[in-house]
Amino acid sequence: MKAANTYVLAKPKTGIAVPARDAIPTDLLIGDKWIEGSGERIPVHNPANGEVIATISNASVQDGMAAIDAAEKAAPGWAATPARQRTEILRKCYDKMVANADWLAYLISLEMGKALPDSKGEVLYAAEFFRWYSEETVRIRGEMQNSPNGTNKILVQYQPIGIALLITPWNFPAAMATRKIAPALGAGCTVILKPAIETPLTAFAVAQIMLAAGVPPGVINVITPKDPGPVCSAIMHDPRVRKMSFTGSTAVGRTLLATASDTVLNCSMEMGGNAPFIVFDDANIDDAVDGAMIAKMRNGGQACTAANRFYVQKGALKPFTEKLIARMAAMKLGDGTDPDTALGPVITEKQADKIAGLVDGAVKEGAKLALGGARPNIAGYFYPATVLTDVPADAAILKDEIFGPVAAIVSFDSEDEVVRRSNNTEYGLVAYLYTKDLKKGLAIAQRLEYGMIGVNRGLVSDTAAPFGGVKQSGLGREGGHHGLIEFTECRYVAVTW
Repeated sequence: MKAANTYVLAKPKTGIAVPARDAIPTDLLIGDKWIEGSGERIPVHNPANGEVIATISNASVQDGMAAIDAAEKAAPGWAATPARQRTEILRKCYDKMVANADWLAYLISLEMGKALPDSKGEVLYAAEFFRWYSEETVRIRGEMQNSPNGTNKILVQYQPIGIALLITPWNFPAAMATRKIAPALGAGCTVILKPAIETPLTAFAVAQIMLAAGVPPGVINVITPKDPGPVCSAIMHDPRVRKMSFTGSTAVGRTLLATASDTVLNCSMEMGGNAPFIVFDDANIDDAVDGAMIAKMRNGGQACTAANRFYVQKGALKPFTEKLIARMAAMKLGDGTDPDTALGPVITEKQADKIAGLVDGAVKEGAKLALGGARPNIAGYFYPATVLTDVPADAAILKDEIFGPVAAIVSFDSEDEVVRRSNNTEYGLVAYLYTKDLKKGLAIAQRLEYGMIGVNRGLVSDTAAPFGGVKQSGLGREGGHHGLIEFTECRYVAVTW
C-alpha cells in the first residue's frame, strides 16, 4: 500500500542511531489506500528553525465521508475478529514500535521540537498502550445475576461501540494517538484518526507501522484537514459514527461537545489543566525538585499535566526555589534533534509569544523574575527556562495554562489555604504534592478536586491507570481497563430459562 506522496526522514545529526527506513506517507489513509486530499497541501514546520519539513494532504468533508465509508466496511469483520486475534495484532504493533523507537523519536523531535530523551520516552510510552490493551482485549468480561424478584436472569454484555472519531493534539503525537487507537481496536471498533496538522508525520508513521503489523485496511483511517471544524462536524453528524474521543484545549472541547449534542454522540474528553504543585515544609526538598523538573519541564512544559502553579510552604520556600533555579538554569536550550539539547523550542511562534506575554504580565503585576524571561535572538520558536517568584495570588499566569517552561512560585502558610488556592480553578486534571507525612499527604489528596494526584511523584501517567480529570478538564477516562470500556456499549439482556 504505497502513497503517492512521501517524506524521507532527514539525515540525523552525528551520534543519533536512526536506521534507514522506507519513506513516510504524507497522504490521507482511507481504507486500503493512501490518497491525495482534495485541497492545497499543508506545510509542516520544524519549530527549531521555522523551515518546512514536508507537506501533507488536506482532507475535505468528502474525504471525511470516505473515511467513514471505509471504517463502516471494515467494522463487521473487525468486531467479529476473535479477541485473541486482535490481541496478537496489537502486540505486533507494540513490537514494531519498539523496534523503530529511535527513528520515531527523531521524527517527533523534528516536527514537534521536544528534546530527544523526551521523544524516546514518548515512543516507548506510546508503544506500551498497544501492549497493555493487547492484554486487556481478552479481559472484556460480561456479568450475570438473578433478578431480585426471581422472574428472570440479568445478562450484561460489553459490545464495540462502533466507528470512533479520534482527535489528538500536537504535544504527544504518538502517545495521544495510541492511547485512543489501542483500546478502540481492542474493543472491536474501527477508527478515524484526526491528528494535529502541526505534527502529522508521526501519526502517519504510526499508522504505517500498524498496517505492517497486520491491522486490516479500514480499521484505521487517518485524515488531516487544514480546517478541521467542518470536517469533524460532518463526521460527528453522520449516524454511522458512534463515538468521539478528544484530547486538546477546554475551549475546543466545549465546541465539540456542543456539536456532539446534536446527535447525542458518546464523548470522551481529555482537556486542559492548571496543575498545582504543592511543597510542604516537611517535604524532602531534593525529591520535590526532582519531581518538579519532571512535572514542569517534561516536554518543555507543553503538557496538560504540566505543573502550572508552584505553592511552596514558607519553611521550604528558600531551599526549594534555589535548587529549582539551579536545575532549570542548567538546561541547554536548542534544537530538539541535537543530542545535547535538554530544552527544545515550543511548537509555534504564536505559542512563544503567548508565554512571553504571560511572563511579562506577571512581572508587571509584581512577580520577580529569578531566571530567564527573555526570548533568545535566534531562529526558531524558543523560550528559555524561566522561574518567577513572589507571584501575586491573583496574577493571570496562575489562572491560564502556560504550556511552556515557566515555573510560577507562590508561598503559603496553612493546609487550608493551599487547598483553597489549588481548587480555585475551573480545571481539575492533575495535582502534585510533596510531604514526608503520608497520612497528611493522603488526607490532602482527598480534599483536592482533581482526577489524578501525584503524592511524592512528579509523573502520574501510566498505561495501567485511569487518566482523566474533573470539572472542565474532561469527561471519561483513558488508560487502564477504564479506557477500554469507554469504547464499548453496555447491553442488558433479560432472559428466562
